[in-house]
Amino acid sequence: MTTVAWDYPNPHICAVVVAPGDIDALAHTNNGIYVNWCESTAWSHTRALGLGEAEYQALDRAMALTQAEYQYLRATREKDQLEIGTWITRWDRRLTMERRFQIIDMGSGETVLRARHEFVCIEISTGRPRRPPREFIEIYTPVVLAPG
Repeated sequence: MTTVAWDYPNPHICAVVVAPGDIDALAHTNNGIYVNWCESTAWSHTRALGLGEAEYQALDRAMALTQAEYQYLRATREKDQLEIGTWITRWDRRLTMERRFQIIDMGSGETVLRARHEFVCIEISTGRPRRPPREFIEIYTPVVLAPG
């Protein structure tokens, strides 16, 4: 059994298997696929918390991506079984949020990618930054990792 060493406790996890269509000309997973997996995992976590696309629209608020960083540590290949973990690591309750990601190859237990996303709360109808609604504060605050 492979030991999994998550960077932080209690990640929200999505599992994927590298598919033939994920492979690029270098015979490994295309970098853009990792970006898509992180986005999908963030939405999965947000929906699991009770803030899906419908809730965002009803509240006329969303957490919009403003910056993304990816550290590709090792290539993956077709049929590799991966788990993507995510955590909300910072939430200032006024405007911004940080989310971290880690992708682990379940066959080896190795971390193959780490990523960090920064978000700002926007009013969907105008696209302008706005303070988050009460619902965001009540739902996101309890899942933010404690400092330290």
